[in-house]
Amino acid sequence: MTIGLRKPGDFCWINMLTPKPKESLRFYTAVLGWHFTEMPGMGFGINVDGKPVGGLFDVVSPRTPNGMEPVIGLMVKVESADVTAKRVVELGGRAEAPFDIMDAGRMAVCHDPNGAQFDIWQSKKMTGTAVDTAHPGAPTWFETLTTDTGRAGRFYSDLFGWTREVKDFEGFIYTSFLLDGNPIGGMMQITPNMGAMRPHWGVYFTVSDADQAARTATQLGGRICVSPKNIPGVGRFCGLVSPQGVGFSVVAYAGSNGG
Repeated sequence: MTIGLRKPGDFCWINMLTPKPKESLRFYTAVLGWHFTEMPGMGFGINVDGKPVGGLFDVVSPRTPNGMEPVIGLMVKVESADVTAKRVVELGGRAEAPFDIMDAGRMAVCHDPNGAQFDIWQSKKMTGTAVDTAHPGAPTWFETLTTDTGRAGRFYSDLFGWTREVKDFEGFIYTSFLLDGNPIGGMMQITPNMGAMRPHWGVYFTVSDADQAARTATQLGGRICVSPKNIPGVGRFCGLVSPQGVGFSVVAYAGSNGG
């Protein structure tokens, strides 16, 4: 659980790119309890427990590359976007030139050596979220599925100072990333039964009841891509896709209603 302003090396913000953003608001309000603040001419701010956690934008926009797929992008907080972007390249990844978002901060779009995209954020006036990750609707866990866990693990450890904790669940290997001893994300190997999947980062959101979230999502035109399952010692999760094609996961922690 994380409460308060994020420190360098932690996930601090999400940006959703979706078709028909206005039509998607009812879905996320019902499934995740989000509240929205309209940003005229841009999109919508996403709020959880009265605190901003990200933005929701039209994937078909002059601000996004042609052919961009619906996605939830994530940002990692850094001290310097320019220094970190240079380090990304030194470690075998790719980084576009950092740029300013007015006076809010400075960012760069990056890819790890396996191709998974993430963004880095140097805060100025916009420091990132301070929401409690255990609060329903909050981004709570970040996970990369990748083709080479050894290479990706070394990259992120060297870049952000994350330590790795590897566990074997009866042949299923899972790596947790820790920042200052606190788990903040995870990593899994892409396997043949996952199909033609590219390396990427995904986001889990806290809910009070994963099964109810799945039912609500399907009632509103979404679909279930991973049926609700228990995670021993953690809670219950499922994978969902919005009616507009945005994939994400939800998790109800053990001890919460339905967890």
